[in-house]
Amino acid sequence: MRFATSDMNKFRGHRWSSALAAVIAFGAGSAAFAQGASAPLTLTEALRLARAHQPVLHQAESARAAAQAQSETSRAPLLPQVNAAASYSRATANFAAPQGSLPGTTTATSNTSADTFPYYRFGITASQMIWDFGQTLNQWRAAEVVADAQNQSLRAAEVQVALNVRVAYFSARAAKDLVAVARETLANQERHLRQIEGFVQLGSRPEIDVSQARADRANARVQLINAENTYDVTRAQLNLAMGIERSVDYELSDDILGAIEAEQASVDALIDEAAKTRPELANLRLLAVGRELSLKAARDAHYPSLGFTTGLTDNGSALDRLTWNWSGALTLSVPIFQGGSISSQVKVATALLATARSQVDASRQQIRLELEQARLGIRAAQALGAASEDALTNARDRLRLAEGRYQAGVGNIIELADAQLAQTAAAAQRVQADYQLFTARAQLLKALGRD
Repeated sequence: MRFATSDMNKFRGHRWSSALAAVIAFGAGSAAFAQGASAPLTLTEALRLARAHQPVLHQAESARAAAQAQSETSRAPLLPQVNAAASYSRATANFAAPQGSLPGTTTATSNTSADTFPYYRFGITASQMIWDFGQTLNQWRAAEVVADAQNQSLRAAEVQVALNVRVAYFSARAAKDLVAVARETLANQERHLRQIEGFVQLGSRPEIDVSQARADRANARVQLINAENTYDVTRAQLNLAMGIERSVDYELSDDILGAIEAEQASVDALIDEAAKTRPELANLRLLAVGRELSLKAARDAHYPSLGFTTGLTDNGSALDRLTWNWSGALTLSVPIFQGGSISSQVKVATALLATARSQVDASRQQIRLELEQARLGIRAAQALGAASEDALTNARDRLRLAEGRYQAGVGNIIELADAQLAQTAAAAQRVQADYQLFTARAQLLKALGRD
């Protein structure tokens, strides 16, 4: 599909056949593009490449894995804690007698020696937190919710990457079609120049017409060079959106983004769908739940905590003369005064919870705005497409009539040049209308949380 002058009327009839051909060629096109072959790149393949290679998605996946690991770390205090230790030491056994002695005892004397003696110590201890009024449990639950929220962040990154790829793809498609428009214009200017040179040689036209035609042809060449450069730049931007590194010497298929059933739905209905599917909104809701649990954990820090500790040791001066001992204890820790830190933590958690709840409301309002903008953008692009199609049809007729008038000797070179310029502008406007339509539909998909 091209939006060039000679192909503009074929657009509607070929749109579905082009889409079907892109689907059939998906497998072959994917392998060819990966190998740097000349197979056209389809939109489906561009999205697949982005999901596989885009660094933003890799970063989001790493953040999700880190949040999951943090959740497991927060669970650890709820489980038994077991530690083992072993030590070997050497020390002197010198004895210092105390001052004085008890009645009826022999006065002790101090002795010193440089001799050292070994001492072995082996031990294993275990502890278990029994109950702390839900403080640790709520901290674990909050970390789990944060991990779930990070899953939604990954999903949000996928949706955003899909939007970026679609926009970059159709931007490159528009640039490709503008190259076709520029080539068609240059071909027309070449044809006009040959005709005018013939008229001048016959003496039916002044020589200034040749100069004007040559200038128009030169300008058409400049426009073609600029259009080709823009096409290269947009393909480089598409590479960036896909997260791949390769040259821009590939072509794009004639994929389109067809109508979406949501285009005709009311905003309220779309809001209800987006509220269920938008990952950003789900992320903020989960974060609000996590803040609630963190607030409960901060409040629970005011209460005592009960735990149990046990240990088994084996000590002695030789490995074959060790003596074992066992101990066990219940511990009750009561926070009487912590310098106001617990109350401050409660205040911080309360403020963070209020912030999270307000972010949920703000996100919902932002989603409504995005939906409105996308729907209005589609409506405007459709109207622009119809108007630009009509303008292009009339511009073609004007150019045809101008060419006939010039050949008949009743028109002039300025009229012909203006007609050609009007057709080029109308063809470019037609390309822009399709780009705006496809982009608006891509934005609607993103606003609905679809990738």
